[in-house]
Amino acid sequence: MHILLVASAFNSLTQRVHVELRDHGHTVAVELALPERPLAEAVRRHAPDLVLAPMLRTAIPREVWAAYPCFIVHPGPFGDRGPSSLDWAIQRGADRWGVTVLQAVEDMDAGDVWASADCVVLPVGKSDLYRGEIADAALTAVLLAVERFASGTHTPRPQGPAHAEYTPVRIRPYLDQSVRRIDWDADSTETVLRKLRAADSQPGVLDVLCGAEWYLHGGHPEGGLRGAPGELLATRAGAICRATKDGAVWIPELRRRRASGRPPTYKLPAVQALGDRLPSLPELAAPDSADPRRRTWTDIGYREEGSVGVLSFSFPGGAMSTTQCRRLLDAYRQACARPTSVLVLGGQRDFFANGIHLNVIEAAEDPAAESWANINALDDLVEAVLTTTDRLVVSAVAGNAAAGGMMLALAADEVWCRAGAVLNPHYRLMGLYGSEYWTYTLPRRVGAATADRLLGEALPMSAASARDLGLVDRVVDCGPGDFAAEVGRLAARLAALPGSPSRIAAKKAELERQECGEPLAAFRERELTRMRRTFDDPDAPYHALRRAFVHKRRPQSTPPHLGLAATTAARTAAGADRSTRARVTGTALEDLSRRPDGWYQES
Repeated sequence: MHILLVASAFNSLTQRVHVELRDHGHTVAVELALPERPLAEAVRRHAPDLVLAPMLRTAIPREVWAAYPCFIVHPGPFGDRGPSSLDWAIQRGADRWGVTVLQAVEDMDAGDVWASADCVVLPVGKSDLYRGEIADAALTAVLLAVERFASGTHTPRPQGPAHAEYTPVRIRPYLDQSVRRIDWDADSTETVLRKLRAADSQPGVLDVLCGAEWYLHGGHPEGGLRGAPGELLATRAGAICRATKDGAVWIPELRRRRASGRPPTYKLPAVQALGDRLPSLPELAAPDSADPRRRTWTDIGYREEGSVGVLSFSFPGGAMSTTQCRRLLDAYRQACARPTSVLVLGGQRDFFANGIHLNVIEAAEDPAAESWANINALDDLVEAVLTTTDRLVVSAVAGNAAAGGMMLALAADEVWCRAGAVLNPHYRLMGLYGSEYWTYTLPRRVGAATADRLLGEALPMSAASARDLGLVDRVVDCGPGDFAAEVGRLAARLAALPGSPSRIAAKKAELERQECGEPLAAFRERELTRMRRTFDDPDAPYHALRRAFVHKRRPQSTPPHLGLAATTAARTAAGADRSTRARVTGTALEDLSRRPDGWYQES
């Protein structure tokens, strides 16, 4: 079928639906619902068989849903209605939730239901849950709804007392700041955490801190520190620790409340956002990973099991500032000093990485200089991974990865990706040429022609499609909460394989050959020369695109690369790539067999 996605933004769930529908053989186009662009006219132009709205903040006009079948993806179970469904579920401590695909009608969320799926609600932030368990449930429901619609025989289930299996409708109001407000003197730590998690990453929880109003973003428990309710106790890795009545919580990011007539504000690491307002507080080192009893938070952690080391990291939004890159590089070097044969990079929930930290860059006194420092710090990290020759390195991509974050993953010997991850191996939508040694790692995996196509099209891809291209070595089909354990099991098997020592010796010899021919430094120098010209040119599109991204300015129209012609061409090219794929650089364990010509291919 030809399916048109209508969305308020090309967000993570819209991208996930986009790539999955393409993988299932449908042609897919995207139209952003923008105030100045009549939606009905755009839909007529696309002439779709089905309109699907994965994330839409406004109602579909009558002239659209009356003329075309329109399905709405609602992040709530059957019978649930309202704009803050998932927020209410988290704030009230629900242990299960769901997603419903229903037909658009006059009343919001009141149409017939074509499919639904439920999921567990884990104690994580709303955005993490949305990209994880909720997105998995949404894809289950969307694919079932599309299949039922295509059959022409399915009768959707009405919402109302006329149905034999009537489920009472619950209309939930918008969850505003009066309900989100934290009472630091009265709310328990668990209540504070639920409120913070329900507002992450938008809209945040409005609060007063250090004499100003801020939106608090993110919340993690602290089991050891104590203080007067509301008191700031310590800092760690840019986050602040704040006391509750019976404990404390870590808050990684803050956003200043927007003043009347002023531009929109944006999130920053809490310590940076507070600046001179922050009182003198102790900076606490990361806890010893050998003590699992300590209930606390850190954004970088290391653990060891036998011959496998796991260096995990979790940065808000997947962005990596100069400081974060340098801290992760220090941790990587320490991990490489340990006596392990396999080192796993990543392996936790949610984002792997999205590259340089545009918000921190925008807030810098000299954004061009901070851009340059940030890209070099990320390049240093990628270089360290590329030049590790005494062990196998595995990038474990639990969630979405993009731009420099995707290239960081490709620096490893193998890339293992959770089935629900969405990958964006490109830079041009931010006006950048890119660095992180992509001119070496990307063609090495997929070939020069496919590398150029991926960067030029600037479209997301599923983990399965990335595996078909050779971009990913293994797709792990599991829930977000099970990924870390599954990666640990697979890494232990990799370490125990008899051929792993010879692979380590071979990668060292290969790097030596590379350095004798075209050194890695040459790739970095060429890339950074292009990037430096962009950063230093105040008229380069990058600066305007960065500002628009950080301040969340709406585009004037739907970007052309999201149109039908582009997505159809991408699907056609992907099919061609599958028959002429470049070498897969990892073994993917026993699921790969060696071909006579020396390549590896999945059996």
